[in-house]
Amino acid sequence: MSERQNIEWKQSWHDDYLKWVCGFANAIGGTIYIGKDDKGNVVDLPDHQKLLEDIPNKIRNTMGIICDINLQEEAGKKFIEIKVNPYSVPVSLRGRYYYRTGSTKMELTGVELNEFLLKKAGKTWDDVVEEGASIKDIDEASIAKFISDSQEKSRIPITKGLSVLQILEKLQLTEGKKLKRAAILLFGKHPGKFYPNVEVRIGRFGEDATDLRFQEVIEGNLIQMLDEVQTQLHHKFLIRPVDFVGMQRVEKDAYPLAALREMLLNALVHRTYMGAHIQLRVFDDRLSIWNEGLLPHGLSLDDLKKEHNSRPRNPKIAKACFMAGYIETWGRGTLKIINACKEAGLPEPEIREMNGGIEITLFSRLVEEAQKGTQRDVSTTQVTTQVTMQVTTQVRNLLEVFEGTHNRQELQEKLGLANREHFRKAYLQPAIDLEFVALTVPEKPKSSKQRYTLTERGKNVLSQ
Repeated sequence: MSERQNIEWKQSWHDDYLKWVCGFANAIGGTIYIGKDDKGNVVDLPDHQKLLEDIPNKIRNTMGIICDINLQEEAGKKFIEIKVNPYSVPVSLRGRYYYRTGSTKMELTGVELNEFLLKKAGKTWDDVVEEGASIKDIDEASIAKFISDSQEKSRIPITKGLSVLQILEKLQLTEGKKLKRAAILLFGKHPGKFYPNVEVRIGRFGEDATDLRFQEVIEGNLIQMLDEVQTQLHHKFLIRPVDFVGMQRVEKDAYPLAALREMLLNALVHRTYMGAHIQLRVFDDRLSIWNEGLLPHGLSLDDLKKEHNSRPRNPKIAKACFMAGYIETWGRGTLKIINACKEAGLPEPEIREMNGGIEITLFSRLVEEAQKGTQRDVSTTQVTTQVTMQVTTQVRNLLEVFEGTHNRQELQEKLGLANREHFRKAYLQPAIDLEFVALTVPEKPKSSKQRYTLTERGKNVLSQ
């Protein structure tokens, strides 16, 4: 037996371990063994008789719960087993709440504590009544658009002839005549009046986050933001590569539209609405979207890349978006993003937890098109001047970090790039194709001993 999510080993007792008991009680339960080292070996407890009396009393007096405390023996050595059952009500230790997640114990505060207490009460944040809101705070145009969008999927009940309040009742967004938070977020005239940071901020950056060129702030309800963010992206923030088929000019999207829309919906449905605003960063070579709110307990980043169950943070909002046909309810959002990029021939998106939230990054089609442009006859295929300049900038940045010969990892670290495939396709391969960079082992391009050096042509570029 190994130490894992619901098992903890301690060599001796310390009152601080009451936090672990509290964490197990608030999660899925667990067992703490007192008298075992980090490898699970019994080290014996000379004071086991006293602990058998003290530990149950301390647990009961500080948390008001009962645990099974058993004396065990192995190879003639005594140790204590503390079995903690999961509790349906929140358990606190001297007014503080702890939670076991993975193999660590954490104290719940702020937004996380609020969500935890609501969950124990059988509620979610978006299912709570907003006492200060009335039907006058609802935007009828947004409801009309929602109903129009839902026609294709036929998931919404018949609403013809119903009042705004009756429609919201059918969507389960009311309690009596009072509006729930989800109603304000989905259809409110001014959701920001009730909740801070109900907005999406879009920034256009250069090669890194220090080079902010311009930005937009999109405010409004979810129905409004879903359309407006996409409009702003395509009209102001994204550059499209261009091909010419005969005399016809053909524009291609830098990113798959299906992936962009799914990323935005994921952020709007799963974000923590009492936290920071959604941040959408557009770079020369990538686009990322971040929303506050970590993955739910039991769901990992690896799970997002395969079939997994849908576990929305805001189920009322998620259900409404499902009824409108915006999303499915099978946990396929991230899979749709990954597959859309795969079908477009782009690198796999990067999904990571950072700064208390989830960030998804797409890598641009412009990089792919520009790389192909170095390998095709320019008389039949062209890219825009913007794309050409973009790749030139990336290749030049690569050339400028050379100080003799380097392996791939050294060059990537010098440029501060995390994604290996992106570095290869956007920086290294174009420089090799243009004969600015040479391989030290050209007969074995994938050799583990491969290193790279500037050619005379590459040095000439730097001197210009």
